[in-house]
Amino acid sequence: MDLGLKGKTALIMASSQGLGKAIAEGFVKEGVNVLIASRNVDQLKIVKEELSSLGDAKVDYIGCDITKPNQIEAMIQKLSTEYGALDILINNAGGPPAGSFEDLTDDEWQQSFELNLLSYIRIIRGALPLLKRNGGKIINIASSSIKEPISGLILSNTFRTGIVGPSKTLAMELAKYNILVNTVGPGRIATDRVKHLDELNAKKNGLTIEEIEESEKETIPLGRYGKPEEFANMVVFLASEANSYVTGSSFLVDGGKIKSI
Repeated sequence: MDLGLKGKTALIMASSQGLGKAIAEGFVKEGVNVLIASRNVDQLKIVKEELSSLGDAKVDYIGCDITKPNQIEAMIQKLSTEYGALDILINNAGGPPAGSFEDLTDDEWQQSFELNLLSYIRIIRGALPLLKRNGGKIINIASSSIKEPISGLILSNTFRTGIVGPSKTLAMELAKYNILVNTVGPGRIATDRVKHLDELNAKKNGLTIEEIEESEKETIPLGRYGKPEEFANMVVFLASEANSYVTGSSFLVDGGKIKSI
């Protein structure tokens, strides 16, 4: 199937590692010009070299703390000046701290709100004039917690779920510009974030990381953690021309773990 992505332009947030990096790799292999963004500029430089070796697509990077409005504005300006267009926006951000309700302070709630929800709104607002020119795709990366809360992750359960409402609303409001908006939530994908959470659970329960992993795998019908590229494949499809009629929807890439209908 020709995904019709060659020559398109994508902005991919939090793409110095993990799911964001995997998405960027998937796009470059399809001939998409990408601007990768993260707070970790040193790592972005390494990723740029890796991505540039995968094909002929243009690859550039910019350091951006997405909790800082001025840095978002600078990123959009770079995109406009150096690429001149935007076809695909991938909103992504690192996960908030683990913890239960009584563990967390006002500052932690505020920081998570700005990182995991308000940043998405600000980036969409900034990118919208570019997306309106020719239509495009907005894909908001969330978590499987949009369908089923995860114990010990109340911040993620709150703000990842909060992404779904704006996504659904924007799908209705932006349809007239031929902009499609969807949300994708990862389950247990083998990333540093999941490894960190497994380490916390192991320490909390007096178990080894291997024991935690085996316990988690028993809850997944496919019996294993997902690969970052498997998650990326779903995002690449939704961002492609092969997807011309799916908008306002939420998808899980979780190996069948979540049982809700």
